Amino acid sequence: MRIGHGYDVHRLVEGRRLILGGVEVPYERGLLGHSDSDVLTHAVMDALLGAAGLPDIGVQFPDRDPAYENISSLTLLARVRDLLSARGYTVGNIDATLLCQRPKLRPYIDAMRANLARILGIPQSDVNVKATTEEGLGFTGEGLGIAAHAVVLLK
Repeated sequence: MRIGHGYDVHRLVEGRRLILGGVEVPYERGLLGHSDSDVLTHAVMDALLGAAGLPDIGVQFPDRDPAYENISSLTLLARVRDLLSARGYTVGNIDATLLCQRPKLRPYIDAMRANLARILGIPQSDVNVKATTEEGLGFTGEGLGIAAHAVVLLK
């Protein structure tokens, strides 16, 4: 068994859709970045890659490559799944936390879990996603961005 940790953060800006765990969350701002900027899926991918001892998503899917501009992070997650499978790894479980003052994410968590589980080919019960505010502290608490942490177990 191998354990990995992933972290990602993106700034909230006007004129972008807010995508988290492959779910479009209604909000007046979205996350700035080269792909769809899905911080949850990015943190999960980095945790998976780290557990397998592979380079992070910045190396795997560089933001200077136009092929990844506005790409769905779920598409990238499928590519990470294939990298792991080629090395004989399967995902045991995922535990992830979104740090986000607004919007409230509870209504979207189950859809996020379902998307991640579907792409990785694991039961939804093996994917946990939580959301927390930071009591108004820091850049996430001030509503300037959203961050995510993920811990995974590979078998």
